[in-house]
Amino acid sequence: MTGIAAVQARIAELQALFTPTVATTTTAATTGSATASTSSGVDFAQALSALTGTGTTGTTVADSAVSGTVTGESLVESAKKYQGTPYVWGGESLDEGGLDCSGLVQRSLADLGVTDIPRTAREQMTLGEEVPSLDQARPGDLVVFNGGTHIGIYVGDGKMIDAPKPGDQVRIRDVYTEPSTIRRILPSAAEVTASTASASASAGQTALAVLAGSGSTSSSSLTSLLSVLNGSSTTGSSTTSDLSALLGVTA
Repeated sequence: MTGIAAVQARIAELQALFTPTVATTTTAATTGSATASTSSGVDFAQALSALTGTGTTGTTVADSAVSGTVTGESLVESAKKYQGTPYVWGGESLDEGGLDCSGLVQRSLADLGVTDIPRTAREQMTLGEEVPSLDQARPGDLVVFNGGTHIGIYVGDGKMIDAPKPGDQVRIRDVYTEPSTIRRILPSAAEVTASTASASASAGQTALAVLAGSGSTSSSSLTSLLSVLNGSSTTGSSTTSDLSALLGVTA
C-alpha cells in the first residue's frame, strides 16, 4: 500500500535525523542534552537494526549464537558435507588430504563463520556448557571421549558424526560408549526463533518509545506501527490513517 510505503520512508528519514545527533560537546552546559541525544540516536538505530535484521555478525561462538547465525542443527549440516573425507592425523583442511576428529569440529564451525575454536579435542572439551547426559544431548553438541582423546558432533538418536581413526573416514555412526563430557556450544534452531521473536518485539517497543518521546501518541497507533514493522499486520485504512498521523505522512 502507498500508505505503508510512506510510513517506511518516514522511518528511514527519522533514522537519518537521529543518527547525526551523536555529536561531541566540550561545554558543561550542553553535556546533558548531548548525552540524551546520543542515547536516543543509539537506541533508535539499535531498535531498527534488530527489527530489520541488519545487525553485524560476530566471529566467535558467543557472537554467532547471539546473532542467530549458527545453531546446533547448522553445525551438523556443515559437518555432513565432509562425509567420506579420509582421516588424517592433524588434518584441519582438505588441502592436507583429510581431517582428524578435532579438525572436523574446527573446520565445520569455520565454514559457518565461527573462527575462535581451539585446535585440539582437549581444548574443545572446555567450550560451552556441560550437558548432564546423552539423553539430554541435542544435535550440534560436542561429545568427548576418553578424557579428551577423541571428539565428535552429536547428530541425534544416539548417533554422532566424527573422523574416527587412521584408515577410516568421516561418517555418522553410533555413540559407541558413554562420553567423558558433552558440551553445548550453540543454541537450537527453536531457541533462536523464540529469542528472535522476543527481541524483535522488545526492539520495536524501544523504537516506538523514541518516536513517541512527546508522550502524545496513542497506544493504539503505536501498536499499529509495531505490527507493521514486525510484518504481522493485516493493515486496513484505519490502521494506515493511525500510522500516517503518528509519523506525519499522508497516505
